[in-house]
Amino acid sequence: MTERQVSRSIEIDAPPTAVFALLADPRRHPDFDGSGTVESSISGPSRLSLGSTFGVGMRIKLPYRISNTVVEFEEDKRIAWRHFNRHRWRYELEPTANGGTTVTETFDWSTALVPFLLDRSGFPAANARGIEKTLPRLKALAEGR
Repeated sequence: MTERQVSRSIEIDAPPTAVFALLADPRRHPDFDGSGTVESSISGPSRLSLGSTFGVGMRIKLPYRISNTVVEFEEDKRIAWRHFNRHRWRYELEPTANGGTTVTETFDWSTALVPFLLDRSGFPAANARGIEKTLPRLKALAEGR
């Protein structure tokens, strides 16, 4: 892990296939987003794959739209997307001995076009807080609660 990443993990009592199905459906992203910035206006395929693009209605003080591209994809194991500045949101899934899944979400700005601007922006800390709220929401959805 580089110094330009923040990650958090959670154990989910659901198999990796169930968790990955939520992550690979961009229309479900507002359901588990804990940052409060992803709105329900999603365009793109109903199931993501490597190279897929999808649009997201966002709000950070003002509404805007952003286009994302899936840049990492390994079925039931890993998915990551980026937008124009190239920083990534990544989910990695590991099966547990009890049939569940350990999910690690990472905000990775080491790949950004201008990572030093993100260093000074407050976005890494805000994304860490968002991840801490997202993972329990993802857990609840995957466990059917």
